[in-house]
Amino acid sequence: MRLLVSIGMILILFQFGFSGDGKPEGKKYGAGTTLTDTTAVSELLGNPQAYAGKKVLIKGRVINACKKRGCWMELAGDKDYQSIRIKVNDGEIVFPFESKGKMALAEGEVEIFEMSMEQTRKYLQHEAECNGDPFDPASVTKPHQMVQIKGTGAVIYQ
Repeated sequence: MRLLVSIGMILILFQFGFSGDGKPEGKKYGAGTTLTDTTAVSELLGNPQAYAGKKVLIKGRVINACKKRGCWMELAGDKDYQSIRIKVNDGEIVFPFESKGKMALAEGEVEIFEMSMEQTRKYLQHEAECNGDPFDPASVTKPHQMVQIKGTGAVIYQ
């Protein structure tokens, strides 16, 4: 009887994706993660200059990912309507589009880009093309500041 209970428990742990230490398992991308303390997206976006050039660990649900090359994924923040993009060089790491809806940890260096109106239009047009959405250049009325993380690794949980 004990053997059956033990086998049943092992099967349950494998079904829910837990490792032997009780932590949920995920699939590692790139270098994975090395930091242990997470930074809240709201904190980072509230004061991006304090984090510029620093390595951070972000936790959130994957709300979007690049459909073409998997070169970025976007994680939901801890507050409504906030998110942050994790960007990698094409082919360096490939985040699967199917990861949408899954929880993830992502690590990398915080980057801030101040864009001109022309750069903002080009960026938003590119985004629209990647997502298959229409784009109207006249809809851009002010330059954009972009805060993102240059990703070195991530773990996406099943």
